[in-house]
Amino acid sequence: MVVTLLTRAGCPACARALDELREVCAGYDAPLTVVDVDEAAAHDPELRAEFGDRLPVVLLDDREHSYGEVDRPRLHRDLTALREQA
Repeated sequence: MVVTLLTRAGCPACARALDELREVCAGYDAPLTVVDVDEAAAHDPELRAEFGDRLPVVLLDDREHSYGEVDRPRLHRDLTALREQA
């Protein structure tokens, strides 16, 4: 299980989401990857086109989980379920 935060430099909501995700992921020993959609656009312009207007976006195992803010209760539930499946 991998959590990815799609973000953009200078985005206050993205910074808050990163702080929340660090805390949640630490509790599950889940890797957290941070991707700046503007930097990634150099090699993946579709990423910014798809998600750039809804940041921050949280992906769980490369699937959209939430956007705008971290849905902590849902993320806890989903990470618990994934951990139990492993």
